[in-house]
Amino acid sequence: MHRTALLRCLLSVSLMNQVSGLETLTSKYGDPIEIPCNKGQFKESDVTLVKWKYDKDGNILVKQLDQNATISTDVNYKNRVSIKKDFSLIITQVTMADQRTFTCMVVWKEDILEYPVQLTIYKVPSRLQITNLTTAMAIGKPTMLAQCRTEGASPAANITWFKNKTPLMTDGAAVKINTNVDVDETRLSTTTSTLEYTAVKGDIDTKFTCQVQHIWSANMDSSPLVFTVNYATEKVNLQVVSQGPFKEGDNVTLKCTADGNPPPSSYSFYIDGEKKTVDSNIYTLTNVTRENTGDYKCSLVDNEDIAASVPITVEYLDVVLSTTGKIVKKLGESLEVTVDVKASGAAQTSWKKGNAKLNSLPKFDKLTYSDSGMYECVVSMAGLKETRTFELVVEGPPVIKNLIKERGEGMTKVLKCVAEGSPKPTVQWSVNGTSAESAYEHGKVTYSIIIDPKGNLTVSCTASNVLGSDIKSINVSALV
Repeated sequence: MHRTALLRCLLSVSLMNQVSGLETLTSKYGDPIEIPCNKGQFKESDVTLVKWKYDKDGNILVKQLDQNATISTDVNYKNRVSIKKDFSLIITQVTMADQRTFTCMVVWKEDILEYPVQLTIYKVPSRLQITNLTTAMAIGKPTMLAQCRTEGASPAANITWFKNKTPLMTDGAAVKINTNVDVDETRLSTTTSTLEYTAVKGDIDTKFTCQVQHIWSANMDSSPLVFTVNYATEKVNLQVVSQGPFKEGDNVTLKCTADGNPPPSSYSFYIDGEKKTVDSNIYTLTNVTRENTGDYKCSLVDNEDIAASVPITVEYLDVVLSTTGKIVKKLGESLEVTVDVKASGAAQTSWKKGNAKLNSLPKFDKLTYSDSGMYECVVSMAGLKETRTFELVVEGPPVIKNLIKERGEGMTKVLKCVAEGSPKPTVQWSVNGTSAESAYEHGKVTYSIIIDPKGNLTVSCTASNVLGSDIKSINVSALV
């Protein structure tokens, strides 16, 4: 009895000690929330009594040492609360009514301490709704375009209107935005925004969007809203749709557009001075030539004074190489190569022999075997490129440039016959042995033979091709 009386006294007296500051928690609407008592730092054995309450006098539950918690009959919490071992308060399915201050009162070592926690509840808004949508705008006349609405939010959602992704603000002239926020009995907000807009000619194809913004959710955007703006055509524009530069054989597409709305369904195009009326705003020139270079025009069908023009240039590149195909020349002869370029602009010419780049036009005063090969001429201008090639073959009868002997293994001798000529010379030795040949390069090839002479002898090397032959001899001794 003495202990119970003491507790009642402690609960009724003014608090001896309080923790300064107010802790805050945020919870999502409908979720459970755990509200800590002194951040859960009390031990169960050290506490005589814990009482949870809300606001000033709203009792929730009481937990005494070694006893089960007693839950208040308050209709707001009797079926939604429980207490943990660390005295944290658990509330299930929080509502906007739970957005208040909850206080944990603790009797600890004959002191009474209070730990208030401010609980904030948020709820993301519903998907936005577009209503009262109109279809057309009249130039210079204020028009109610649409209403944007979102419901069930806490705190209240904001609504912003955009024109081509640029935020709109009420300016008292072309733009008027009226936004209202209503709070229902559950403390949830509905935000409604109406856009009134005065159109100008440039608003054709303009996209309006409504965006709902909320601190606890990502922004929500409506689908783009496009309204018809009707006005008469005052001018037309002619553009070349195809990507230039244009070369002979290309197709060139012209597009005529008008600033009126709705736009005309047909236009007149003037091609080579001839008027062509089409039920479209597109006209295509097919397989153009250099003769198609000039100015082109389009106009309204019923008013030729409303017209526009555009120049078109058809680029061309003609390349004539004096030498083409396969050219066969004799060793020591000369060869002159010329390239004739006719183009609509400045052209660049480059040369290659095989994979090697040449610094200038090939010039041959006295042909050598190394001049043989495939030559390529590339002429380019304004996206055009022409390639011309020719193959040069330098021919000559065989000439044995050298015939030498070297010591081989043991008593053997290695004879090397170096022959030059084109087509590739073949070699005939006057003795038998093991033969080999090097790679044929720049008209030169080396033939080798390994022999084992039994005495002194003379060995001949004969080099031949379709143009002639050459022979050289060398003395070979059996002595080392």
